[in-house]
Formats: sequence, structure tokens, C-alpha cells
Amino acid sequence: MPEPGVEETIRLQFLEEAQDYLQTMESGILELSHQPGVIDAVLRAAHSIKGGAAMMGFMSLSELAHRLEDFFKVLKSRPCDDVEVQHLLLKAVDQLQAVITLHRQGVEPNEGWWRTQVEPILDDLQGRLGDPTAEDDLALLSGDDGQQMRVVLFETEVEACLQRLETVLQTPGQPCLREELAIAAQELEGLGQMLELPQFAEFCASVSAYLEQPNCDLSEAGASIIQQWRRCQALVITGQLDALPTRLETPETADAEEDEDQTIIDLPLANLNEELGVEDFANAEVEAFSLGNLLSPPQPPSPTPEAETPPVTPQPQPQEPKEMTVRVPGQQLDQLSDLMGELLIECNGLDLQRERLHDLLAGLKQKVRALERANFRLRTEYDRVSAPHHFNPQNQHGFDVLEFDRYTDVHLLSQEVMETIVQVQEIMSDLELSLEETERTGRDLNRTAKQLQARFTQVRMRPFADLANRYPRLISELSREHGKKVNLEIEGSHVLIDRTVLSVLADPLLHLVRNAFDHGIEPAEERQALGKPPAGTITLKAAYRGNQTVITVADDGRGLNPEKIRQTARRLGLARDWLETASDRDLWPLIFEPGFSTASQVTQLSGRGVGMDIVRTNLRQIRGDIQIHSIPGQGTRFTITIPYTLSVVRVLLVEAAGMLLAVPTEEIEEMVLADRYPAIETLGSTLIDWEGYLIPLIDLRQIFHFQRPYHPVEMEGAPTINEPTLMIVSQGDSALALRVDRYWSEQEVTIRQVEGELALPKGLSGCTILGNGRIVPLLDPLALFDWSEQERPHTPVASPVAPSQDTVLVVDDSVNVRRFLASTLEKAGYRVEQAKDGQEAIDKLQGGLQVNALICDIEMPRLDGFGVLTQIRRIPQCQNTPVMMLTSRTGQKHRQLAERLGAAAYFSKPFRESDLLATLDQLIRHA
Repeated sequence: MPEPGVEETIRLQFLEEAQDYLQTMESGILELSHQPGVIDAVLRAAHSIKGGAAMMGFMSLSELAHRLEDFFKVLKSRPCDDVEVQHLLLKAVDQLQAVITLHRQGVEPNEGWWRTQVEPILDDLQGRLGDPTAEDDLALLSGDDGQQMRVVLFETEVEACLQRLETVLQTPGQPCLREELAIAAQELEGLGQMLELPQFAEFCASVSAYLEQPNCDLSEAGASIIQQWRRCQALVITGQLDALPTRLETPETADAEEDEDQTIIDLPLANLNEELGVEDFANAEVEAFSLGNLLSPPQPPSPTPEAETPPVTPQPQPQEPKEMTVRVPGQQLDQLSDLMGELLIECNGLDLQRERLHDLLAGLKQKVRALERANFRLRTEYDRVSAPHHFNPQNQHGFDVLEFDRYTDVHLLSQEVMETIVQVQEIMSDLELSLEETERTGRDLNRTAKQLQARFTQVRMRPFADLANRYPRLISELSREHGKKVNLEIEGSHVLIDRTVLSVLADPLLHLVRNAFDHGIEPAEERQALGKPPAGTITLKAAYRGNQTVITVADDGRGLNPEKIRQTARRLGLARDWLETASDRDLWPLIFEPGFSTASQVTQLSGRGVGMDIVRTNLRQIRGDIQIHSIPGQGTRFTITIPYTLSVVRVLLVEAAGMLLAVPTEEIEEMVLADRYPAIETLGSTLIDWEGYLIPLIDLRQIFHFQRPYHPVEMEGAPTINEPTLMIVSQGDSALALRVDRYWSEQEVTIRQVEGELALPKGLSGCTILGNGRIVPLLDPLALFDWSEQERPHTPVASPVAPSQDTVLVVDDSVNVRRFLASTLEKAGYRVEQAKDGQEAIDKLQGGLQVNALICDIEMPRLDGFGVLTQIRRIPQCQNTPVMMLTSRTGQKHRQLAERLGAAAYFSKPFRESDLLATLDQLIRHA
């Protein structure tokens, strides 16, 4: 027996697998009336639950599935179109689901529950269908249908069983191999008995008997057993039932029978694997069974003159090989998705670090070239100054200055510096090569990460059918309950949608479908009076459009009633003037407002009194949008647009109101320069003329107008557009323009939800993390459409209350002093510029550098501190800029001279940090 933990895991996995069988049964029951052939799939599903539940010890589940299987056998031989029978079968499937739920909770159904919930349904079905007879069992496996069922079962059920065994066989250590083989032997033996394959059933019984032997060695026999089951599978699929073995071939029996005849009809056993295209399963790499190879017709031998060419037997068409599948808990997929997001963040961070290395290396090159030039100038100047002193009659050896070079310690030092420069240049070349290799590796990593993200996105996808298949049952029951004939058409069942999106879509789609049934589709009499078919149609469709998924819910009913919408809007207090002039299209979005409902009375079916705002609210959770198109008397269509995936999105990084914001590119129609589209003030609104349409203009400072100091955003590199820009976003037939201050760049990022008790400000829907670790809010442009329609300030918004960051210019010839002062000032909240001497400081100020104060040394090359005090007053924008002197000179003479030249404060080194910062703040405030 397997260990308790392993056994429980297997049992739970079976219950998960049973959910798929229930879905097959439910959809098959709904299609029985117009597709009788689906009864075979329904029968297989019921049988699989019956047999599997019995092996797992779920006896109540097995018994109920057995009873249902009997009823399906009756329907196989005696089809019935009774709607009540269909309803009872669906209720029985519901009870199967209830039993599975109880077993998942570790609870066994009690007799009272069985007697009240299950037996009435089974008794009613038995009264209408009766018990299966021998003729029903015979019809089940008669003729071509019986053989076809055998083939289908061996292609599906047996294939899945063998794949599971091969997976266990390939697992290191082969855990629970004996238990898995024993379970498979019992399951396949029961299948052989049901399909009237006595030889196959006897063979499986011999496998069970072999496994019960205490000394059986499965190290090699395990692969042999699976290989022989594969051979049996091949024989059943090819219709050679007489060649099925009746006992397991073990090494002992093989030695005893090696001289016996090995011919199986016309298929030599020695060449069976080759003829059928089945791989050798004795090795460790066991491949999945390929039905396509199996059914490939063997090449006939070349005919001889004496032999006649045998007739060619038609062969079935080759089929694609089935892929192995695994079940993974959704929680593990979510964890992998989070890790994929972290990988994307790290890749973006690596790109950022590479850009920094490029910039640093370029800066290093400039410094080395400058050092090389400085060394050359130093040596040249030294030679010029010292040339008259080189002449020494005692040491010239008869040579003059031009005939014999003479070297001093300065020359040797200069030569040493030059050699060091050459060595640094060689190191820079090595760094360049290493950086190129790093960039190549980084590009490969990015490409692999994107491929991994794309493949993982596919893994997270589920077909739209997983959600859409819930609704045929719903429509069938609603039609029966309300006496309204409605057909449901589903298109795009194969369209793949993110599993997270599917879970969020469940409630909105349910609400829309029920609404279409209740409010959209008219009664049959009304439809006939209008010249419509008595049966209404609801269409549920999924399709791709670019990088978005579009889902539509449409009906051919009465459409939306604009007058009812106007009446409800008046009752809720909306502006009467606007309601009188609004078009029908302008009225449709009102039904999504909270509390808006045109139903005359609240019903359990769809009128819960809350309108359809829950639909839009849920869709906003997944960055979705919903639009309405309705024609009175012809029907209504709801169009839902959602992103292809939620985990990764491409965004534009823009700056507004001192904030860096991320905007999904999929929601942006165009970006234009703001100065090309002047604002138009009309009727209290701000508009722009965009492509001949007047659309609202929203300055994001109106929304993100927080009472906080803000400074211009600082990032690596320069903005792509360093001036005000308009982003044009659209929603259906509407559009609006969002004004931003700067556009920085475009990136692919991962989305993170912000959790907490405080709600996010309007217009934000989450955040993302950049490669440098910076958290950036995610803008939701669709939410701004609602904001633009509400009352809001239309006057231009002034800059935030707090001023921009103060800038201080530090002037000192000591790089260490400059660094120390810069660190002190930056920690205090100042922006710092540096100059290595007075002349560089004056050059920067004359070049347009705006500063609030200077901290200047006195003794510096080229231009000292006194010179700075003299020349700074000649610069118009700096006439009132305070200058603080910071020097090692403590004498009264230096202090008095500085004050006479206009110094606002005088500090000597070392200084007290708090005093300097307090004085600086006071000077800037009063400047």
C-alpha cells in the first residue's frame, strides 16, 4: 500500500479529474436532443467516475455514477427527447458534484442525505426510463459502434493510464511503482470486462497476480509490463482482438517459450514494435505512445514472381500524437507568475546598470584623455621654464642642449604618469570588451526571459469554453422555469484567456446573460407578433483584437428603452436639460451607474436592484472596459475588452505634477505636443480640437493635486520628450486628452496590486517596480472618463504649494571638500552643483545655471574667492544671490575683505554643520 500522504494525494487528484468528467456529462446531456452521438462520451465519463471512485474508496460516488451509467445505457439504445428526463439527469449530475465536494472535505454522505437528495431523482429517472436490459448491454457493444467505443476508450482512458505509469517509471527512485501498477491492473481489468475483451481482462488479472508475488523484481519488469500493455493497446486499436495475450510474459516464461512459434496472425511478434511504430519501452527514456506512428501502414515486402500481391487492406488515417499533460495547483502558477515578474524587474535593473556602466566608461575615457593632455602640458611647460638652467659645462660631455637630452626627477615622474595612463587605457579596453560580452549576455537573457514569459503566459491560459460551458445549463433551466424558449450560441470556445481573468469574468458574464434572458428576449407571443422567430437567441463570443481579448454578449430581443432610461435618470436627479437633448447613445452608459435600474420590480432572475454597476466594477479590477450598442426592437450587444494578460504590460513612463506615472500603451491612441493643440474654454469645460473632434482636456495636476512639496522627476538619462505632451486615450467612440509634463521612456513591466485599508486615489489602479527599485503608480485612463463627466474645476491649476528644490553651488579646489559638502547639503534636501575653482563657477553661472546660494573657498587657482565675489555681481540673475565663504583662513583681515566685497556669511574650517545649514536656510529665505 502507498504511504498515507501519497494515497491521499492520489485520491484528491482523482476528485479533481472527476470535475472534467462532470463537465463532459453536463454538456453532453444538454446536446442529447440534437446530437444523439454524444451519449458515447457521456457513458465513458460516467464509467470512468464509477471505476475510479471504487478504486479510491469513494463508494457513494461510485454507486451514484453506476446508477447514472445504467440510465445512459438505456438512452444509448432507446433515445428519449423528454425535457423532464434531461432536467432529472442534470439534477443527478449536480448530486454527483455534491458528493465530490463532500469527499473533498473528507465527509461521507449519510443515509439521510442520500434518501432525501439522491433517491427521489433516481426513482423518478427509473420510472421514466426503467432499468437497462440485456438488449441494452448488447446494443452498447454491437457492430461498428462497439468497436469504435473500444478504440476511443483505448485511445483516451488507456492512454492516460499508461502515460501516468510511464511518468512514474521515469521518476528517479520510481516511488509507488508497485501500487500504481496494481491500481492500473484492476482498472484495466474492469475495462476489459465492460468492453467484452476477455483475453485482455485475463491478461490484466495475470499482471495483478504477478504483482502480488513477494519476490517480484520491478526494476526491469515494470517497463516490460507497460510495454506489453502498449502492445495490447495497439492490437485493440488495429482491430486484431484475437491476437490479444492472456498472460503476462515475465523473464521466466520468456525463457521457457523462446522456441515456440511467435507468429501472431500475419504480424510477426519480433517485428511488432517496428511495424506498429511503438518505441522500445525497456530503456529509461520511455516516450509517449504515438498513435500516429501506430496507424502508419507497414511497407509490404517486394512481390516475387511466384507469389501474388495480397489485397491492400484500407488503413485508418494517421492521427496526431497525444501530448502528456500534468495538473498543477493554481497557487503554484500564481507563485511562478510572481517570480516571472521579479525576473522581469531584475532584467530591467540589469539593463539600467549596463547603461550606467556605459556612461561611467565614457566618463573615464574623457578623464584619461584630459589627464594625458594635462601631463603633456605640464612636461612642455616645465621644459620651457627649466631650459635656461639645464646648461652645465661640467656635465654636458661636449654636447649642447640640442645634441643631448637631459632628464630630471620631473621628467621621470611625467614618464611614470604617462605609463600609468597607458596601463589605464589598456584596462579600459578590457572593460569595453567585458562590457560588450555583458551586453551580449544581457540581450540573450532578455530574449530568453521574454520567451519564458510568453510560454508561461500560455500555461496560465484556459479556453473560453471553461467559462462559457456553464451557461447552456443555465439557459436550459431558465427556459424550462420561465417558459421562454431561448437558444444560446457560443463562438470562440477555443480562445485562450488568462485564468485570473476568467475567474473575474464569471460574475459579470453571468449577470449579462441573465439580464439578456430576462430583459432582452421577449416572450414567444410578442416575438411572433413582431415577425421574429418564437425562440430568442443569445450569442456569447470571444475573439482576439490586437493585444486584447474581446468578449461580446448579444441578444436579438427588444433592445434598451431610452425613455425608461430617461425616466429613471430624472428620478435620480440628473440634469433635465441634458436628458432632453442627450442622444440614445449618450444614455446607454447610465445603466452602469450605481443604483440605476429600469426594472419595474425586483426579481430573483436579474433585477437585484443594484443595476449593472457591479459588471463595470469587476471589469475595472482587470483593467477591462465595457461598451453598449443597442437598437430598439432588434437587440443589444455588450462588448467587453480586456488585456491579453494581466501579469506583464508595456507602459509609457510620464511625469505629471512631480510624479512619475506608468500608462499602459494599449490604452493610448496617440501622443502629441501640447503647444500644437491650444485649449478651448467653452461652457465651463476645457477642450481641444483633435482630428476635427472636440474632446475633453484633463490636466493631471487637477487630479493629483496633493498638498505636498514636489520636485521635477530625476531619472537616468534624458526624457524622450522634454516638454508638455498630450496623451490621447479612447473608450469606444469617446476620447479625451491627458496633459503630462514630460515623457520619459517606454518599458515592459510587471504589475503589482497595492493592498491596504486606504483606497488608491482616483485614476490609479496599481503600481509597478522599475529596474532601479523605484515604485511607480499605474494610471488607469478609463477611470478618468468617469471623472471627466463629473463636476470638476475647470480653471487652470497652479503649481503645488511647495517651491521647487533649492540649488546650492559649492566652489572649492579640493575634491574631497566638495564631496563632503555635497553629501551634507543633499541630506538636508538641497540640490548641489560643484565647481573646482572660481573661474568654473563664474562660467557656469554665466552659462545660465540657476542657483539659490553659493558656498565658496578663498584660495583657489585661476580665480580665487575674492574674485568670485567681485564678478558674481556683474551677472544680472546673481546680483542678490547670497555667497557664503568657507575657508581655512581665520584671520580678521580675510574676513573683513570678504564682507566688504559682499559675502553674506563667513565660516572657517572646520565648521559646525548645524550652524552652516541654519545660516544657509536663513539666507535663502530672505534672498
